[in-house]
Amino acid sequence: MKRDEGVLKAAAFLAAGGILVLAGCARAQETAESYEIIIETEPETIIIETEAEPEEEVQEEIEIPEGMMRSYLTGELVSIEQGLRRPLAIMMSNDKEALPQYGINRAGVVYEAPVEGTMNRYMSIIEDYDDLERIGSVRSCRTYYVYFAREFDAIYAHYGQSTFAKPYLKYIDNINGVEGIGGTAYFRSKDRKAPHNAYASYDGIQKAIATLGYSQEYDADYAGHYQFADLGTETELGGSDVREAYQVSVGYSYNKPWFEYNEENGLYYRFQYGAAHEGDEGQIAVRNIIIQFCPAGYYATTAYRNINVHDDHYGYFITGGQAESITWKKDGEYGVTHYYDSEGNEIILNHGKTWVCICTTNDMDADDIVIEGKKE
Repeated sequence: MKRDEGVLKAAAFLAAGGILVLAGCARAQETAESYEIIIETEPETIIIETEAEPEEEVQEEIEIPEGMMRSYLTGELVSIEQGLRRPLAIMMSNDKEALPQYGINRAGVVYEAPVEGTMNRYMSIIEDYDDLERIGSVRSCRTYYVYFAREFDAIYAHYGQSTFAKPYLKYIDNINGVEGIGGTAYFRSKDRKAPHNAYASYDGIQKAIATLGYSQEYDADYAGHYQFADLGTETELGGSDVREAYQVSVGYSYNKPWFEYNEENGLYYRFQYGAAHEGDEGQIAVRNIIIQFCPAGYYATTAYRNINVHDDHYGYFITGGQAESITWKKDGEYGVTHYYDSEGNEIILNHGKTWVCICTTNDMDADDIVIEGKKE
């Protein structure tokens, strides 16, 4: 057989997907990424390379143990009793005189936002608080925190409210410390000075809920807030501008917070006021950070912030040592806020705790967020 004829016949059979039969012998030599079909003829050897079919990855489905479910707050496994009970969304002070915050380490989700001028305040959303005898210190409500609490169908705990927030409290099950049965849910400690010494407890909150007649079951239409990665997997950021994020400085001028990423456990450890941010159970650490820019102003001539959490805007999603730009959109007045990457896909969070930083566009912009990669 002539060389040219052998090549033409070999090519014809390979293109047709047939079995190659030639005078001589054929053998396949596999490699990790490709294999070679070697056609031995007389007097020459012809080598034709082709790609090997990759092996399919088979993902094992993790079975959820009996009596357990995935938490609406963290995506982690929790008892059904805990997971189906409405969480507590409780206001917390961030004044130096109030530190450390008690119970904040238990929060599945924390919202941080300015309340007056540059002063920040937290709302901690907690489902695991049954054994807590001290939660807080507890501070007053602002309008936008009502919207945040509603997104999780939470029972909202606060010690008073601004004049501008009061009309909105009728739209949420809430426990107010300055009127009604405030004395049932809250107490004053002796190791802090007012107004930084008001605290709640599990027993007090439960008595208040019972007295007020609030249901502890989620609304029948509630389907959760975030989307989480499957159990046993890690989320991969899918936007077009993904970059490393090993240190994240948010840009609040009051407490100057930042987060540092730990590769070993996938957590972002929080710092503020120049040192580690400690709760009563140690340094605060989370799996996910969402930075949400919102249009904002002030109520009349006051220092009270008027933050618009309804008009679409932009932000960042940070997890697993990476960051990407996002946009956000809220479902109706009291619905859930959805976050989307640059390709229009809703973000998938890693299972674990989430910290949401609300940034106001009237005095902050994207340049105030410093995201740094891994340092050599």
